[in-house]
Order: sequence, then structure tokens, then C-alpha cells
Amino acid sequence: MKKRAFDVVVISLAAVVWVPVVAVASMAVLLFSGRPIFYRSRRWVGPTTVIEMVKLRVMVRDAHKVTAPVDSGRFLNTPHDSPLYTPIGRVLDRLGLNEIPQFVHVLKGEMSIVGARPLTDVVRGALTDQHADIDSRWETPAGLTGLPQLVGRCSLTDDQRLALESAYSRQSAASPSIALDFKILLFTVLVTFGLRKPMSFDEALQLAAPRRQRTTVHMSDLAPQHYGAEADVA
Repeated sequence: MKKRAFDVVVISLAAVVWVPVVAVASMAVLLFSGRPIFYRSRRWVGPTTVIEMVKLRVMVRDAHKVTAPVDSGRFLNTPHDSPLYTPIGRVLDRLGLNEIPQFVHVLKGEMSIVGARPLTDVVRGALTDQHADIDSRWETPAGLTGLPQLVGRCSLTDDQRLALESAYSRQSAASPSIALDFKILLFTVLVTFGLRKPMSFDEALQLAAPRRQRTTVHMSDLAPQHYGAEADVA
């Protein structure tokens, strides 16, 4: 309830900013890329929960139908330099503005501000092949941002990303902290706009450690024990 209250209060108070931003960004997509303005995709937000997630469209039409060899990691993130991005879409993605419509999912209680990112069927299936305990990252609801976003998706292996998400999820489920969620949200904004340099993996992992362990925590202390070999994430 503490985490839910934080989500609702923050999203509601910030509406004076994010609602106009979505309106302007939507007009930019319409003018420079045409319709559809929004992209809808089936996403897992918990071990047994799937929603139709809404984002601003930042790629060419029907980009999800394009198939290509994937050798950059099982999270299957689209590289920043992919030709699938539209010019305006590349800008929106770089600033994270395409994710803002997901605030509606937070208000509906389907997601949280801070948590492990939602996954498509393809990505969840691919990750489960090597990481049987992948659902440990969802002891709390899926979120808009999290510890991996403080490091950068291009700077983490799959094992590191899963370790960060699972560590946060376990710590938040055991002892919800408004201060931790606020810190992650604030750092996300600062890193996104270049006002703070990204954290290292170890620095991000320390944030999720119980207070008594924060000077000695290591990946082996917080990461699930059955992760397979590492793969680079793009």
C-alpha cells in the first residue's frame, strides 16, 4: 500500500507536466511520422499477468513484423542506431518520452513507477530458456524504470540486468521504501537528460542492498543463483 500510494501521488502531481508533454509528443509523431500515434503491445507485467501496454510509436509502421538475426542479448533491445527508428522517434526514445503513456497503467494499478520492465512473449520465452527463476524479478509489479536504467541497457549483461531487477524486487517486497523509489526515479531523470553520469553495476546493486549490507554487498549476495552464461544486452 505504501508503494501504491507513492505511485498514485507522484503520477497525479506530475500530471501538470506529463499530460502536456504527451500531447506535444503525440502531435510530433502525427506530423512527422503519421498514424498510428501509439504503439500497443502485449506485455508481461507479472508472473501470471499480461496487459496491452501503450507507448508512443517511435519506429516505422509494423516494425514488430521485421525479423532479423539477434546477437546482442536475450533482452532483444533494439539498438539505438537501428534504421527502424523514425527521426522523431529516435529523439523521443532517447529522452524516454515514448514511455510516458504508461503512466496510465500505473494509475490503473497494472504497473508501478519503479520495478522490473515488462516483457514481450518472445523475450520472456527466450530468457526463461536460460533463467528458470526469471519470475523472481516480479515480486513487486513491473515498472516504468528501475536499477538497470541507472546504468544503461547497453552497459549490462543479461545476468547483471536480471540481478539488479531481482535484487530490487526482493528488497522492495520485504521492506517497501518510498525513499528508494524516489531516489531511483530522480536518478533516472537526471541520467536521461545528461545531468548525472550513469552508475556502475556495483553502485546500482548497492542501492537495493539492505541498509546493514550496503558497504559489503556483491552480485553473488543478491543475484538469483541459477542464472546461466552472460550475454551482452543492446
